Amino acid sequence: MKRFSLLLALVAICPATAQAPGRQTGPRPGIVRVRLDTGLGPIMVALDMRRAPKTSANFLAYVDDGRFDGTVFYRAARSKADPKRGFIQGGIRQDAKRILPSFPLEPTTKTGIRHLDATISMARGDSPDSAGGNFVLTVGPTPQMDARPGYPGYAAFGHVVAGMETVKRILAMPSGGGMDAMKGQMILRPIPIVRAVRLDGKPQPTSHPRVWKLFERR
Repeated sequence: MKRFSLLLALVAICPATAQAPGRQTGPRPGIVRVRLDTGLGPIMVALDMRRAPKTSANFLAYVDDGRFDGTVFYRAARSKADPKRGFIQGGIRQDAKRILPSFPLEPTTKTGIRHLDATISMARGDSPDSAGGNFVLTVGPTPQMDARPGYPGYAAFGHVVAGMETVKRILAMPSGGGMDAMKGQMILRPIPIVRAVRLDGKPQPTSHPRVWKLFERR
């Protein structure tokens, strides 16, 4: 299997101020909300199905299949200039038993969804089209993840609409280990993602095998 590094290089977080995403109390057209129940509290994200349909559909496939249930937030990438800013990364890591087929990158130049504060975006490997079951949540704007000439960037596809305090607590967790771009960023005690739940619309599980369930303790 081709190396699936899932690296997001952490560079200096730009000091620009981003407009905070609006807090929503109910579903809006083209928006699907998902709640992540973590070991430090819930996080709610709103996926933009209109502007980033492929990326949002991929994330929902993992949610509806239960592929995120029992995974972890394992990375806290803090800015050296301001440790309270950066991003956290979670998902299936390199678990081939949970992964779904990759899909074409939806760059920020196409979707118009930039990496501002409280953005959800897909992690990926070396290939632009290698995103799968790992994602990041930003704390502060991270424009270095946006596409630009000669650089495809990462696929932002929604925003955190509740639970940013939980995101910040995860970002502050003690970290170490790792290699290359992840050096010093691996959370020493990863934070469980107990389950991920779609809040809007009817779940649409895929027909792909749920191989990881064969290895779960009864």
